[in-house]
Amino acid sequence: MEIKNKRQLAILGSTGSIGTQTLKVVEEHPECFEVYAITANSRVEELIAQARKFMPEAVVIADETKYKRLKEALDDLPIKVYGGYESICQIVESKPIDIVVTAMVGFSGLRPTINAIKTGKAIALANKETMVVAGELINALANEYRTPILPVDSEHSAIFQCLAGEMTNKVEKLILTASGGPFRTFTKDQLENVTKEQALKHPNWSMGAKITIDSATMMNKGFEVIEAKWLFGVNADKIEVVVHPQSVIHSMVQFEDGAIKAQLGTPDMRLPIMYALTYPHRLQSSFERINWDTLKELTFERPDLERFPNLQHAYTALSKGGNMPCVVNAANEVCVAAFLNDRIKFCEMPRLIDRAMQQTHFITKPSLEDYLETDRHVREMVESWI
Repeated sequence: MEIKNKRQLAILGSTGSIGTQTLKVVEEHPECFEVYAITANSRVEELIAQARKFMPEAVVIADETKYKRLKEALDDLPIKVYGGYESICQIVESKPIDIVVTAMVGFSGLRPTINAIKTGKAIALANKETMVVAGELINALANEYRTPILPVDSEHSAIFQCLAGEMTNKVEKLILTASGGPFRTFTKDQLENVTKEQALKHPNWSMGAKITIDSATMMNKGFEVIEAKWLFGVNADKIEVVVHPQSVIHSMVQFEDGAIKAQLGTPDMRLPIMYALTYPHRLQSSFERINWDTLKELTFERPDLERFPNLQHAYTALSKGGNMPCVVNAANEVCVAAFLNDRIKFCEMPRLIDRAMQQTHFITKPSLEDYLETDRHVREMVESWI
């Protein structure tokens, strides 16, 4: 399928895993996409290299201490250079932008996403924390401003694709597949002693450090359950997680007649990225195809909530609603950072998250200000425990 007009992209978090793979999609289809703006948190050298290669209209570095280096490195080019988080929030409002790829990590993606929605930009959503923390608010804004939200996560992209042409048919269940991570077969005793290096070795996917740790604890899957509720309007009791170690089936939809549709593919994030950028069209790609000669089996098992309690924490937060998913997200971000810095052990993460859920003031119908205050309070509280 040929796309007639080039789509102008703003890629938030362009130096991360999703951001760099989005740029690979742009490289493969320069006739379809142009990069209008790229942003990064602090990886200034990578950002400089990307800017020189893709020649965007604007570049933003959130870490203002890196602004001078970025500005000087791009001084010979006609590229606008900005520094600071507020500049990221503002750049998404630029009129020429068609699609904002929200690939920033964590809670920081919330405000830029809200700004982009309010200016009617299509959202290619890779920052799952946005929907986890404030799904109800995001949906309300997207409806108000008639802004499409296109999922980039492989699981939600799979469900999105399975629902194509099925809008009048009743969904009985969404089935999210999970690889199980590197510790799928570990006992509870073994989990107590796993190392950061072990946790960062995902068996199937190449991802950033934070999401890789979330995958190892199964918090990532818990967040995907919460996100699925808001993306597809399905209650928690109709969202099931199935461990599928081969990561070939990316997720499934079960309809009221018992039929199940599944989306299959190799574990390559470029495919769901490209589908979000080109929807409702598909483009030819050079991506690896499934080799049916070597694919010998597809297996499935139930997740073990005792060994991986973070998945249960996410279901509990979703059932309670209000600001509880925001509590879980904030506590998790602090815990993951502490684990990556060797300050806490692997199994301490779910224990601290549970403690935060028990000790945070519950707000039934939070405003944006409530979300921001909950996030700040929980981070400070969990950090004090560590």
